[in-house]
Amino acid sequence: MNKRSGMYPVVRPDGAGSGVVSQAGGVLLVEAVRAAGLDGSLTRALAPWRKPAAVHDPAKVVLDLAVTLAVGGDCLADVAILRAEPGVYGPVASDPTVSRIIDALAADAPRTLAAINSARAQARARVWQLAGEDAPDTGADATRPLIVDLDATLVSSHSEKEAAAPTFKRGFGFHPLWAFADHGPDGTGEPLAVQLRPGNAGSNTAADHIGVIRDALAQLPGHRPGTRPGRKVLVRTDGAGCTHAVLNWLAGQRLSYSVGFTLPDDFAETVALIPKQVWAAACDADGQIRDGAWVAEVTDLLTLSSWPPGMRVIVRAERPHPGAQLRLTDADGHRLTAFATNTARGQLADLELRHRRRARCEDRIRCAKDNGLMNLPLHDLAQNMIWCAIVSLACELIAWMQMLALRGHEARRWEPKRLRLRLFSTAGRLAASARRTVLHLSRASRWTGLLIDAIARLRALAVPG
Repeated sequence: MNKRSGMYPVVRPDGAGSGVVSQAGGVLLVEAVRAAGLDGSLTRALAPWRKPAAVHDPAKVVLDLAVTLAVGGDCLADVAILRAEPGVYGPVASDPTVSRIIDALAADAPRTLAAINSARAQARARVWQLAGEDAPDTGADATRPLIVDLDATLVSSHSEKEAAAPTFKRGFGFHPLWAFADHGPDGTGEPLAVQLRPGNAGSNTAADHIGVIRDALAQLPGHRPGTRPGRKVLVRTDGAGCTHAVLNWLAGQRLSYSVGFTLPDDFAETVALIPKQVWAAACDADGQIRDGAWVAEVTDLLTLSSWPPGMRVIVRAERPHPGAQLRLTDADGHRLTAFATNTARGQLADLELRHRRRARCEDRIRCAKDNGLMNLPLHDLAQNMIWCAIVSLACELIAWMQMLALRGHEARRWEPKRLRLRLFSTAGRLAASARRTVLHLSRASRWTGLLIDAIARLRALAVPG
């Protein structure tokens, strides 16, 4: 009878392995780059920054960093993960070369970011076209608009980086503002625009919101500068975006909007004027009637003459959870929240549910922090702006890969941590056969079949050449 010294087998490691690929599942991201045509569009966009005798293309360096973040890296040096696997990821620049290229791109950050954003817009248009009915803008109109979510987040800094400042939560760092395209309940979402701001930037600065919305609209396929998108695009944000300047601008662009609205301090007295029969049952996250929650329109009970014409205010009353403190605007033991919209049609419960689904934007920001946003690793503001653009590319590669290769599977909604654990970290072995390089994926992995099918789908969509 064999005796064991513990719960797990004892193995003797050595460093003599060859042809082994530790992040073999990352080939999904490589194929997503090809399918989106991002390698070609980014190469053309960043051509002015490539020196005549340079070995490494700046576009390849940027994409290598984006793939690195997608598979779990969080700093420039983590590109070594790809450098160790040239058979899958090709030649990867050394750490000093990567740093020099980032410095060169940051030296003219506005022009660099414009070039990267142009390449992203071209790739997005191709991906959404390939996605067909799964694209976020499929069938978009005033009743089912394409939703653009805005939200800000705090990024801590543990050293004196340029533009880092105290935050309203008594921290120190940055306060970037993001815009994401919502993929709906069956998908995730993808970043459209980001503005890196100091930690003391205002939460409701109208100019920042308008600037990010402009940049987000420029990323939408088919958008032409100087034209108004119309009601087929809905901008959704919290109360920080509910300012006169922002809503007037949105109304001038004929955009739909759904924004958090701050009720007056004396609204608890006003809400008592609403007859009980006016209140309609609210819905839960699944669209079913929720007990203890109601919605009602209170537009006529408020003075809205200074706000854009057509604005409606809808209130939700809900019994707060046990232990929650009531606020001045709460009435009769119910928590009151409100939002403003210019959508004229639809049931109140549906409009309120649509607004509450803005919480998906917080999920997208959490995923961005899993893809390199948690820590801005560079010192200069311009360098960290380039870093945020690379974070956006990492998030987009994952979202595009899921949209094109994982449709109809629960993996379509997996977040980065789960994708890394189940797909990207799949082990493999490279072998040469009939003048071809074959990647043998682990037979023992439960997800190998899904990975192979996804790679085949992406490869069928790759841009020729």
